Amino acid sequence: MYGVVALFDAKTEQIIKDIWTELREKSISFYADEVVDRKPHITLASYHNLDKKCFFEQFDKFYENKSEINITLNSIGSFLNTGILYFSPIVSKELIDFHEDYHIYFKQFDDNPNSIYLPEKWVPHCTLANRLSPNKLVEAYIYCLYRNDTLVGKLQKIAIIEMVNKNDAPIICSKDLNPIN
Repeated sequence: MYGVVALFDAKTEQIIKDIWTELREKSISFYADEVVDRKPHITLASYHNLDKKCFFEQFDKFYENKSEINITLNSIGSFLNTGILYFSPIVSKELIDFHEDYHIYFKQFDDNPNSIYLPEKWVPHCTLANRLSPNKLVEAYIYCLYRNDTLVGKLQKIAIIEMVNKNDAPIICSKDLNPIN
């Protein structure tokens, strides 16, 4: 299984990692520890299988002239019946267009018509905690609700991760986005 993820600027990434650490220290969530070297991200797409050589070539070409995306994380939420808590960005036209352009360009690789990352199904989010019991979800929600103000940052890099097993999902390819002028 593979995922295409958008990675944050260093400052935004560190704030999210600090929240992960605090949730662990409070014994609320161990999400950050479940996967080796997990990075805060927003998932753009997922695939069961990939022709990596072909995909990597197109990936590099597609992102050659793409610019960073300004992102504002100003709310937290949860998917129903999942025990997941996440930061949700303002869904700007720029973010939606970025996502849709990706899926149009890489349509030939779509191998999961039920993917929650497809356009019109996608809820952009950055996971803060998952697999929480109802009580821990409430505890995490209350903690994160008042933890900080709105986060303003950038999506600066796109990466492909490969889910080797449930604890290992290394980045196997990445591309920096062009700085915003």
